[in-house]
Amino acid sequence: MKASRKRLAVALCLLCGTFAFADNPCVGTWKLNESKSKVTAGGPKNTSVVCEASGDSIKVTVEGVDAQGKPAHNEWTGKFDGKDYPLTGDATADSRSYKQIDDHTQEFANKKDGKVTVSGTIKYSADGKSRTVTASGTDPSGKKIEIKSVYDKQ
Repeated sequence: MKASRKRLAVALCLLCGTFAFADNPCVGTWKLNESKSKVTAGGPKNTSVVCEASGDSIKVTVEGVDAQGKPAHNEWTGKFDGKDYPLTGDATADSRSYKQIDDHTQEFANKKDGKVTVSGTIKYSADGKSRTVTASGTDPSGKKIEIKSVYDKQ
């Protein structure tokens, strides 16, 4: 009888965790809508973002091109709690933090050696079909970057 209760408790915990991620507007695959986006000429461009559950965290995988037009890929796994978590694959940052502001808004910051290089907000539409990322910062050469990227959910 005790084993059955333990299995039930574990199943309920997993189910609750699944619902928690299902309610997160980030979860899914997002493709850049270039006609609605504004990216600094010669700046990096993220063409797709995939957010998925990873244990009790979220994994964010980004594909795109860097400032030289070469393919770029980075990955981050963490929580939307405002704390820094390691970022891999990005030469301009070694950590990223996300903070959930409300049901449809997140703030983020990329850091290199503890210094913010890019920060901004992510706003999800009420219907969950699009998201707008507004970011600003500086590239490794000190050039200012201003980005407004609009993504459509796939």
